[in-house]
Amino acid sequence: MQFAGFSLPNNLFVAPMAGVTDRPFRQLCKRLGAGLAVSEMVSSNTLLYATDKTRRRTDHAGETEPISVQIAGADPEQMAQAARFNADNGAQIIDINMGCPAKKVCNKAAGSALMRDEALVAQILAAVVAAVPDTPVTLKMRTGWDRDNRNAPHLARIAEDCGIRALAIHGRTRADKYMGNAEYDTIAAIKTAVGIPVIANGDIDSPEKAAAVLRHTGADGVMIGRAAQGRPWIFREIAHYLATGQTLAPPPVAEIRDICRSHLDDLYAFYGEWSGVRIARKHIAWYTKGLAGAHVFRQAMNTEDSVAGQLAAVDHFFTQLSHQGVTVHYQASCFEELAA
Repeated sequence: MQFAGFSLPNNLFVAPMAGVTDRPFRQLCKRLGAGLAVSEMVSSNTLLYATDKTRRRTDHAGETEPISVQIAGADPEQMAQAARFNADNGAQIIDINMGCPAKKVCNKAAGSALMRDEALVAQILAAVVAAVPDTPVTLKMRTGWDRDNRNAPHLARIAEDCGIRALAIHGRTRADKYMGNAEYDTIAAIKTAVGIPVIANGDIDSPEKAAAVLRHTGADGVMIGRAAQGRPWIFREIAHYLATGQTLAPPPVAEIRDICRSHLDDLYAFYGEWSGVRIARKHIAWYTKGLAGAHVFRQAMNTEDSVAGQLAAVDHFFTQLSHQGVTVHYQASCFEELAA
């Protein structure tokens, strides 16, 4: 797929998710079939750039290109500065967050709260595009502020006029948060309204759903968020289905163990033992969700505070499942994290 000046291996995107899409997770999803992964959002507040959290979010060492970094804020000049900072530090695509429904973001008039002020949106988009003339800028947003104000098609035209190179649309309004079901009619309307690539996002949790959303919306690609938590191989499953019309068998338990172990090793290396073990807990919970004995295992896991102990427990859990001949049955997507 040709996207924002880059040639991607496919049209499957990893959604930016706070607390999830760090460098280890992005790299894992790319290895398992994603064409592009967008970073966790980076604040436009320059006072936060010296913090460990922001340093990690802007660490792209060894990451597979292209590198897409999402920035969030409500002040045009601050957003322009953030775009320049990230472009100077390895970002090859700058993505603007206009989709996060979290209160702590919207209370600062950022994220999806921006959709209420179309004039400010235009100022921010123009400022960011002008700040990084050699770096493509993309935009992620929702369908509107609420169901009575689905103004995304109009904002999409504003974005295109401002020089935005591509759009990712989550099929809910800000008021919907993650309740109910995503709707795709608005995404289809946006696709007919603009000439830039449109990526559909929201409740895409299977190869069949991805194909259906692409047919319904005419979108250029799909973006996966929560459905990839504990199931990063969903990208290869979708890619295979779109290419062949055939469904891949679920991975055997032994492969899930290997993927989980590789992910954990990267987390420990990236965060260090103390933080790595604690961050790993939610990922382990997602990998084991729905498997026999997972609830008891997770309770014990949450008290384990060493790398060696955590790895031994994971190995023991999956080895038991393998010996029992357990096979994987897919369950509904996880909803613990907020997708930006």
